Amino acid sequence: MEFDKFCKLISKIENIPLPAETSQLKMSPPFREALQERQKHMIKDAKRAGVMALFYPNNEQTYLVLILRKTYKGVHSAQVGFPGGKLEEADASIEAAAVRETFEEVGVPENCIEVLRQLTQVYIPPSNFFVQPFIGISRMTPSFIKQDDEVEDILEITLQDFINDINVVQKKVATSYNRDVLVPAFNLNGHIVWGATAMMLSEIKDLLKQVM
Repeated sequence: MEFDKFCKLISKIENIPLPAETSQLKMSPPFREALQERQKHMIKDAKRAGVMALFYPNNEQTYLVLILRKTYKGVHSAQVGFPGGKLEEADASIEAAAVRETFEEVGVPENCIEVLRQLTQVYIPPSNFFVQPFIGISRMTPSFIKQDDEVEDILEITLQDFINDINVVQKKVATSYNRDVLVPAFNLNGHIVWGATAMMLSEIKDLLKQVM
């Protein structure tokens, strides 16, 4: 879809009720509920993070940026996610944290990011984080610069591929609990996107389909 047309359509999402957990649960791993129940005593002390679903033009077409994280000793090693990160003391809000981290991780200047809407937050049991996603746009094609110590690659996803139901799959993955589990996932640019990121993508997809 041409980006100009996309911008006109996405402006309508402001007053649409969020699909929320109805959408998120479509892409929830089967073990998620049990994990959340197991550590419910920890949730009150969960850390907070903000992430950005940033849409932008590339050759007049609409794209979404995701990142492939570095391989490291942690629960989200080598996974695909949104640019974003944890709330810092200097951040004025969780939205400000998402915008700042998007600049730090993929190089999109903060003043080029228009935040359109806050989405439904997701709790991530393995890392004990509440993640607050936002939808944003950049009206100019970004010159991406990846944060080398955290980002392995920048993934540019076409809107068409993102909303195409054929790219929703079932895939066995190795989890942080060292077991292979069949999970719902998105297959985007040859990468399997699952877990909390897939849950957030599902809400965005369902929201966009209401105006497209």
